Amino acid sequence: MDLAINGYGRMGKLIESMAQQAGHTVVAVIDPVSEDEAVTAREVSPQALHGAQVVIDFSIPSAAVDTIRKCAECGVSVVMGTTGWYEQMDMVHDIIQKSSIGLIWSGNFSLGVNILFSLVRSAAKMMNQFSEYDCMVHEYHHRFKADSPSGTAAMIGSVLLEELDRKKRVVTDSLSRPIEEAELHVSSTRGGAIPGTHTVIFDSPVDSLEITHRARNREGFAVGAVKAAEWIADRTGMYSIDDMMAALLGGE
Repeated sequence: MDLAINGYGRMGKLIESMAQQAGHTVVAVIDPVSEDEAVTAREVSPQALHGAQVVIDFSIPSAAVDTIRKCAECGVSVVMGTTGWYEQMDMVHDIIQKSSIGLIWSGNFSLGVNILFSLVRSAAKMMNQFSEYDCMVHEYHHRFKADSPSGTAAMIGSVLLEELDRKKRVVTDSLSRPIEEAELHVSSTRGGAIPGTHTVIFDSPVDSLEITHRARNREGFAVGAVKAAEWIADRTGMYSIDDMMAALLGGE
């Protein structure tokens, strides 16, 4: 498969390596600022995408929707690993619906993280019957992480809101007041070189249960993104990582 990579930071470089190890060809590397000699274009355009079947995007939130629009115009499918654009989901859905491309998005393409989502959903369904357990989420990332909370933490929050009747809204601010019973606090810490740690805590007056995923490195994210590119290449429409996981587990 012929791939383009949009965003040639640490993740972009790792995706290139993982894609080549999987037998794919990287025909374009797009980045507006990188001085790396591997960069072939400064912006997404028909010329930059020539020959590519799928673009894997790990760039910046402010450019995500415009990137999707340009890829749709060029007939090139998208793996969108960039987070921070989800409030524009309806707009993106309209773009994809009017195009002939496929798009798969996720806040995290790691297989382990997506297993975490399933575990959290199952645990939340169980805890819905035990109101004495309050719930909270905390995540840690390296000091260069551009968004807070992470897209993965936001997805965990969405799962918990879907399954816990007593939680109605997510709060991500630093609180200087008691949290309300209907609020789910999703908090973040930034520092060091942590690839990514996400913990869901169910806490009662007598005990506490935790579900934690710790990434040892970024390879899991890159391998998952390449797998997503393979999966979306022959599809049209808009999909989440949940759709891919369900299809893979179902043998599709």
